[in-house]
Amino acid sequence: MNRRAFILTTGAALYARSLAADTCGFEICRSEADWRDRLSEAEYRVMREEDTERPYSSPLNDEKRNGIYHCRGCDLPLYSAETKYDSGTGWPSFYESLPNAVGTKEDRKFIFHVRTEVHCHRCGSHLGHVFDDGPEPTGKRHCLNGLTLSFFPAA
Repeated sequence: MNRRAFILTTGAALYARSLAADTCGFEICRSEADWRDRLSEAEYRVMREEDTERPYSSPLNDEKRNGIYHCRGCDLPLYSAETKYDSGTGWPSFYESLPNAVGTKEDRKFIFHVRTEVHCHRCGSHLGHVFDDGPEPTGKRHCLNGLTLSFFPAA
C-alpha cells in the first residue's frame, strides 16, 4: 500500500493523511486486501491507485434523473443530481459537491501541469479531478469517474 502523505483539504481546513489502513486518518479505513475484496479491479485502480476510467465509458455520464450520487467505497452521499451538467468531457460532471463530502489534493503526475484531485472525505477514495472551467454559480467542474459513484434516484 502506498504510504505517501495525502493532503486533503475541506473548506479552509487542511489535513495531512496517509492512505495506509492502520493510520489512514479517515473515518473508514480498510486494508488493501479488504479494498480489493470490495471493489472490481477497475474500481480499485481508480479509487485506490488514482487511475482514470475511459471517457464515455460510464452510464452515469448520461444519467438525467433527480437523485444523489454516493461514494462506491463507503456510501457517503457526495453530489446532488441538481448540480450535475453535461461538460462534454465524457465523464459525469458537477459544479458543486454536497457539504463536507469531498476533499482535494494536488496531482503532480505531469511535470509541468498541476491538477487538483477530488477524494471522498470519509474513506479517501479518489473520485476524479476538479477544474476551474465549470458553470456558474461556482465556476468549478468536478469531473468524476463514474465507476466511483453509486446513483440513488429520488423517490
